[in-house]
Order: sequence, then C-alpha cells, then structure tokens
Amino acid sequence: MNGLAVIVPNYNGKKFLKDCFESIKKQNNVLEVIIVDNGSDDGSVEFIKENYPEYMLIENKENLGFSRAVNQGIKTSSAEYCFLLNNDVELESNCTHNLLKCIEKDKNIFAVASKMVNFEDRDSLDDAGDEYTVLGWTKKVGQGKSSKLYTQEREIFSACAGAAVYRRSILDTIGYFDENFFAYMEDVDIGYRAKIYGFKSVYCSEAVVYHRVSATSGSRYNSFKIRLAARNNVYVPYKNMPWPQLILNLLFLLIGFAIKYLFFVRKGYGNDYIYGLKEGLNSLDKIEKIRYNGKLINYLKIEWILLKNTVKNIYF
Repeated sequence: MNGLAVIVPNYNGKKFLKDCFESIKKQNNVLEVIIVDNGSDDGSVEFIKENYPEYMLIENKENLGFSRAVNQGIKTSSAEYCFLLNNDVELESNCTHNLLKCIEKDKNIFAVASKMVNFEDRDSLDDAGDEYTVLGWTKKVGQGKSSKLYTQEREIFSACAGAAVYRRSILDTIGYFDENFFAYMEDVDIGYRAKIYGFKSVYCSEAVVYHRVSATSGSRYNSFKIRLAARNNVYVPYKNMPWPQLILNLLFLLIGFAIKYLFFVRKGYGNDYIYGLKEGLNSLDKIEKIRYNGKLINYLKIEWILLKNTVKNIYF
C-alpha cells in the first residue's frame, strides 16, 4: 500500500507528545500513526489512550531500545513509506508531503532526511543530513549554523532516524534496524548498509521539523549516551566493512578513537568512552558482518565518501 505510516517510539516523553501529535494531525498522506511505548511510567500510555485513541499503540513492558521499537512499528505498518519520528519534534504542516515528493523521485532512494531546526532557537539548525568519516565519526551537517542555510536537496551518507522517511521495500531487501545497537548510530549503520546495496539517502530541505535537542536523552553528554555511542562506533565499521577495507582503515579508526577519547577526557567522560569501546570489542560476536556482495564499485564509492568527508570535517 502506498502512503505513509508515522512511527513514534516513546519512553517517558509524555510532556512532548501533545505538540508532536498535533503536528502530525496537520499532515497529508498519513495512512496510520503507530506509537511504540517502551515501558513508560510517566503516564504516557494513559495520555495516548485518552487523547489519541485513533492512533495504534504498541505497549512494551520495558525499554527495548530505539531500534527494536521502530522495527516493531515498521513490521506492524501497512504503508510503503515509514516516517520514523522522535517524540520531541514538531512538524511543519507540509513536512510529510515534501518528504514523499522527494522519495518518489527515484526508486533507488532509500531514506530521506528532514531539515531539523532547533526547537528553542529556530534560527539555528540541528541537522541537515548526516555524514560518516573514515575516522569513525558521524557529523551532523549544519549543526549550530543558520537555519536559512542548506536550502538545496542533496545526497547524504545517512538520515537521522529522529525524523526520516524510509522505503519499506528496500528495508525488506537489506534488513531492518540492527537491534544490537539499542540506540544511537543505528541510523548510520542502516544508511551504510543501503549504500553497500547500491541505494542512497537524500536530504530534503523543504521538510522541516523542530527538534528539542537532547530532550529525550536528557543532555548532550551523559555517561549512558557516551558509553552506548562508543560501543556502537565499534560496531558500525566492523559490521559493514569487508576485512580488507577494515584493515586498510584500521589506523584511521584508531586515530579517530584516540582523538574522541581525549575530547571526552576534557569533558569528564573519558572512562565512560573507554568502557563503551571495550564493550564493543568484547561483544563483536553478537554482530553479524554484512557479506561482501561482489559489487566492488559500491565499496569503492563508499571509501571515497569516507575519505572526502574526513577532509571536509577537518577543514570546514
């Protein structure tokens, strides 16, 4: 079925839900709204049932993580396009229309990223598409810059899953979000996987959402977030790079990890970062590597993108 399903994972986000849900109501082309609650104890479930009974609600007894929650929503949906949405965002009225217009331009487009603007400071960007580097770093393009910038559609490495639409048929081909990630970097991983298969992700400047930055996680830097992101930063290259490519990039990755460690030492989270890296290395047996698919050109293109993004990240 064509059209769009909105999938909202929620964990103790009751205070954000009204703004988010009311903005969803203003959208066109929405076939269904699926809320996946991860064991909230703040009254979220009762609020949803009382005020939005028309929305499908999946109730988990505990926090199963972002990846598993959105997979539940995707598998429950009947639409061709799945719009994954954080509970702490508000959509402009034409957001879903513009996302669909963009993704339907090309059958090889896997994901489309929204233009994410800071909710509290609407002159400031939060994210205009994500890029990944050979150092193992992810860059949120445009973060902190004027929201008047980044007005052109362009191809990106991956879409931030906090406000991105995905093509269901391609998900069925390449696999869903890796539930081993729990949260953070799972969107980079699936964007990387799509590129291996020859698909692409795109940024849509006309699909605007307003994001309460770090509202769900509590702060930009905290022990839980840093440990989880560090662990998942080990998973992404290990999982997606064939062994020759991984060996080729190993020195770059080690340099990237070392620089990040020094950065977090200054922030007071050095031990948390090391803990996350160790956890990643010690749990690689849980991660299923993507098999080399014989399409060397795709891997060469990805390597070029990683190198190019590294240079851009350092000098620009």
